[in-house]
Amino acid sequence: MILELKNIYKNYEQGKMDVPVLKDVSLNVEEGEYVAIMGPSGSGKSTLMNIIGCLDKPTSGEYKLADEDILLYNDKELSGVRLKSIGFVFQSFNLLPRQTALDNVALPLLYAGVPKKEQHIIAKEALERVGLADRVDFKPTQLSGGQNQRVAIARAMVNNPKILLADEPTGALDSQSGEQIMELFQKLNDEGVTIVMITHEREVAERAKRIVYIRDGELSENNVFEVKEESL
Repeated sequence: MILELKNIYKNYEQGKMDVPVLKDVSLNVEEGEYVAIMGPSGSGKSTLMNIIGCLDKPTSGEYKLADEDILLYNDKELSGVRLKSIGFVFQSFNLLPRQTALDNVALPLLYAGVPKKEQHIIAKEALERVGLADRVDFKPTQLSGGQNQRVAIARAMVNNPKILLADEPTGALDSQSGEQIMELFQKLNDEGVTIVMITHEREVAERAKRIVYIRDGELSENNVFEVKEESL
């Protein structure tokens, strides 16, 4: 099991009140799986993503990543997990505008202490993997939205993370570019990459091999929420 969440609760303080956001969430992801977490705005999916991505800690519960108890880690250790074990793909790409595609992809290698000469070799291979071998010297302003997302995916994959965590990866793209990105995710998963994708779009979620649904902070393997709505 690559990812194990057990009885996760997350509350936020608003004044003197405790506001529950996640309620008894449990989720297991096997190595090599492709899982979509689908839910509407305000469902708690962003909070869940932040916990999986080690950007936030739950109020209570258990979280293991590759059999390591993540909740025992200090801030420095969590930074190491984010750098080496989790590859992030965001809706807004989060690329450095003045850096080339090659330098953007090489950035995690720089932080990981990889020698300069090796950084560019590895980053170039990552760009080739996403079909951008001919765009290594282009800056984000010279690339289309779909190409920028490919650069972001190459950056996310460059340290060979245990999990690729994608947050609304097609949200800022037109339908054609979005389709190309989903095809790329399928290719990466076919190569053995474990993918956890957060989305509110059914057609995007259905590209995954398994869908779990979140609403009002609760997780379900079956879309009981839609069934309830249809029965009203």
